[in-house]
Amino acid sequence: MLDKPTHHSDDAKIVDDPSSADATDHSIRHDWSSEEIQSILESPLTDLIYRAQTLHRAYHDDNSVQLASLMSIKTGGCPENCSYCPQSAHFSRETGLKKEKLSEVDEVMRQAKQAKAAGASRFCMGAAWREVRDGQEFDDVLDMVRGIRSLGMEACTTLGMLTREQAQRLADAGLTAYNHNLDTSPEFYSEIITTRTYQDRLDTLANAREAGLTLCSGGIIGMGESNTDRARMLQVLANLDPHPESVPINALVPVKGTPLENQAPIDPLEMVRMIATARIAMPKARVRLSAGRRNFSRETQILCFLAGANSIFYGDKLLTTSNNEANEDLALIEEMGLKVFDPVKGDSAGV
Repeated sequence: MLDKPTHHSDDAKIVDDPSSADATDHSIRHDWSSEEIQSILESPLTDLIYRAQTLHRAYHDDNSVQLASLMSIKTGGCPENCSYCPQSAHFSRETGLKKEKLSEVDEVMRQAKQAKAAGASRFCMGAAWREVRDGQEFDDVLDMVRGIRSLGMEACTTLGMLTREQAQRLADAGLTAYNHNLDTSPEFYSEIITTRTYQDRLDTLANAREAGLTLCSGGIIGMGESNTDRARMLQVLANLDPHPESVPINALVPVKGTPLENQAPIDPLEMVRMIATARIAMPKARVRLSAGRRNFSRETQILCFLAGANSIFYGDKLLTTSNNEANEDLALIEEMGLKVFDPVKGDSAGV
């Protein structure tokens, strides 16, 4: 179980002017109310972007963008019933997605090397499991983590729920981060998934944090939730102490055969608002512009970076859905005058 958020005195609240000298001293908070965050989310767009960009520059002055590559190391057959996910066994007849075995370690290493050569600094591996089970498959994942770390890349996994002992084994293998998204608000959650509780997700994050892993946790917009739900999800994340180091913000990619296949697309500015609000609530985090980006115009993506995004999933595929072309991403980063983050050097490298 997570400890209750730490409450601070009024002088720890974010200052009205984030450009002031004291901004970086007072903008890290863990006592947000959902009403505060919703007010930020719904504030005038230019004011919102200005406030987010000002805080972004205070904490991320190197203008770097982290490129993260994502590979599905075990596809399909997941016993969970997440309404957005084509990998769920509950919808496999409708989606036509077949269950596959865990990828071989050598194949994962081949793709990791390819991702590194293309400029990625983090390699993320996703397995369609409800939870980690001890045994040969988990041992293979640990070998994958060791191999990726030996390449000088950050390693991230998303494997479902895990115990404290399993989290520790991942940490001992050198894992950088564990991804476990909250998906949405606690109140809207049961509309999307009923086979796992919200508390299960929070417990997994706590187990990963206790093992010394950094956290990658965010959610999805466009599933029929309200602005109140979006603000509430950000509140839960922002009241974790410390904040997640990576916060992926996804736009739903409706997949034929899933319960959300006919969900209408979001207005792109809704993503800009979520990115900006996440940046304000969690100033130090890498805010990752994630799934759904392929449907955004070049101009929308630029606005997202202006609003505080400083990480993207890089490569032509995100688990089972398409993503932007790598060359287009590099060209856009260069055109904006940003740089690719290099974790080995601890700084950015030119594209």
